[in-house]
Amino acid sequence: MYEIWLAMNIAYETALGLVPALAPLVLMWAVMMVINRKKLKRVKTVTLAAVAVLLSLAAVLALPSLSKSTLADMGYWVDWAALLGMAAGVGVAAALLLWPVLAMRQR
Repeated sequence: MYEIWLAMNIAYETALGLVPALAPLVLMWAVMMVINRKKLKRVKTVTLAAVAVLLSLAAVLALPSLSKSTLADMGYWVDWAALLGMAAGVGVAAALLLWPVLAMRQR
């Protein structure tokens, strides 16, 4: 249980440091969502899900190398839970960021 709490605290502290960098991105995303609000419904859910799944799979392979690790080093269930959670977060974030872009491509 301690490891999970420690991981949550590390994620929170890391996020606090990224707020100044992410604020312009969130603002631009919100502007794009407002501009394309009528076209957003036309983007198929399957397309967004496919983007999320593909980028999540890529993240599962790429994220361990960011900590100079490999998938072979993942021997503890908390490691796998953290990796899969981060990969899912990457996939969802990418799908949300690409949603207005996909909507702009609609006719």
